[in-house]
Amino acid sequence: MTSRFTLWTLAAACVVSLAGTAWAQPSVITARRDGFKAMGANMDAIKVVVDARGDARPMAARVDEVVAYLGTIHGRFPEGSGTGDTRAQPAIWTNRADFDRVAANAVTAGQTLRTAVSANDPAATAAAFQALGGACGACHRPYRAR
Repeated sequence: MTSRFTLWTLAAACVVSLAGTAWAQPSVITARRDGFKAMGANMDAIKVVVDARGDARPMAARVDEVVAYLGTIHGRFPEGSGTGDTRAQPAIWTNRADFDRVAANAVTAGQTLRTAVSANDPAATAAAFQALGGACGACHRPYRAR
């Protein structure tokens, strides 16, 4: 009888522990919203340097963060994550191939910005920053509610 009680107690403790871990994890929507906010903060900081035509090399880490986050976009919108506190439009899931294409274009634009920043070329950095903004807008217009 004691071993059966111990086994059930251990099993119950595992279930409670796993449930607590699941509850402690941020939702997919919260995680992606926080990630986009961080990406926006990086873009704002980069814009200051671009507008000043300053030395962009110190912005390389910020650009790397933007590019890295953009590379995770596909996985940030799993099926079923379009309801709740989100501005994601249903078109993300009904037109997934285009959504993924637009996200990939943003990654490419970010990589171009990274190259320009590394070269510390103000004109190329400004053009690449503008292109990245256009790539972001190409996703926002059809796939994000205003």
